[in-house]
Amino acid sequence: MHCGLCLQACPTYRQLAVEMDSPRGRIYQMVQVSEGAAISDEYREHLDLCLACRACETACPSGVEYGRLIEAARAEIESKTQRSWPVRVLRGFIFDRLLPSPALLTIAGSALWLYQATGLQSLVRATHVLSLFGLEDLEALTPRAEAPFFFGQIGKTYPAHGERRYRVAMLAGCIGSVSFARLNEATVRVLQRNGCEVVIPAGQTCCGALHVHSGLPESARPLARRNIDAILDGGFDAVISNAAGCGSTLKEYGHLLGHDHLYARKAERFVALMKDATEFLAGIELNREMGAMKMRVTYQDSCHLAHGQKIRKAPRQLLAQIPGIEFREMPMADVCCGSAGIYNVLQTEMAMRILDEKMANVESVQPDVIATANPGCMLQLEAGVRRSGGKQRVMHVIELLDDAYSNL
Repeated sequence: MHCGLCLQACPTYRQLAVEMDSPRGRIYQMVQVSEGAAISDEYREHLDLCLACRACETACPSGVEYGRLIEAARAEIESKTQRSWPVRVLRGFIFDRLLPSPALLTIAGSALWLYQATGLQSLVRATHVLSLFGLEDLEALTPRAEAPFFFGQIGKTYPAHGERRYRVAMLAGCIGSVSFARLNEATVRVLQRNGCEVVIPAGQTCCGALHVHSGLPESARPLARRNIDAILDGGFDAVISNAAGCGSTLKEYGHLLGHDHLYARKAERFVALMKDATEFLAGIELNREMGAMKMRVTYQDSCHLAHGQKIRKAPRQLLAQIPGIEFREMPMADVCCGSAGIYNVLQTEMAMRILDEKMANVESVQPDVIATANPGCMLQLEAGVRRSGGKQRVMHVIELLDDAYSNL
């Protein structure tokens, strides 16, 4: 496609005004490689700089599925690139050992909790010692470790409050069970308040989103099969995720396993049940017994909710039903905040440039709370608040609902 309507939707093009760092330019490079051009360092750099936010898909009048193109291109790069031994070991540990293992995540999370609970993190930040090594921005993205972790709830069932209207499964997430354990608990409570029996299925594992986004679909497929086996035949009305980035990949299991004759149909059935937490709650008769929340709230669209799952109205509809909230729409709410999975770790400088633009848009509407629907966005926005010297709270839409239910 040559129209260029995607250009201003692309965060990296907005920052650099470089054609090869736009969706159109990256597709041109993919075509050249598919026709025999070498996978060069320059090619890798341009594709690595892409956030895979999929805003270009929303902007494209012809429906080009850029997200699948960039994932396929990254998978090809991975298969044909010989990384250094330390990088191979690190990537292998993170993607194949750490993320699918509650035991290893618990160990890592406990170490992080000690770093934060002992005050060492506060000391490091106060002294700015990491700025000497160029690591201050990276450290600012460190997630919280929220003990007790949510892994202990996996396998449990929580009854509905009042009459049971639905039976749902909830995915706990890998990093989410360590750094967003309280969000998971809030999600359970909100679902219970809305007549749901909530099951946290045993046997579930990492969804594979980070693997797919990093060009490792073969590592993601066993995780997808495991989640399908753990959940599909449980008699659920819906399968719920409170992480938009995870949910986008979970809804694409049909594509991921499309060539697996044993799992292709199972994957399609699984996808039919998948719902983002905001999507599910906006689609039922919401329990309106809430206390007033006197605050100004703006909403930052998670890219993988707005552009990947095509869900924009649901979070705003839920916010509108919370008494006392004054909602203020920020400019360019659906432009990426710079989080993009682990992008902000791998491309910190560009992520911070994008974040600074986002925080200027936040400041323009002067909210008390920045709401979003994805844990990765929450971490990035919290870093943005600290970076800009702001005082806003960053909350998931579900956390606001939970507070409203508790505020009666």
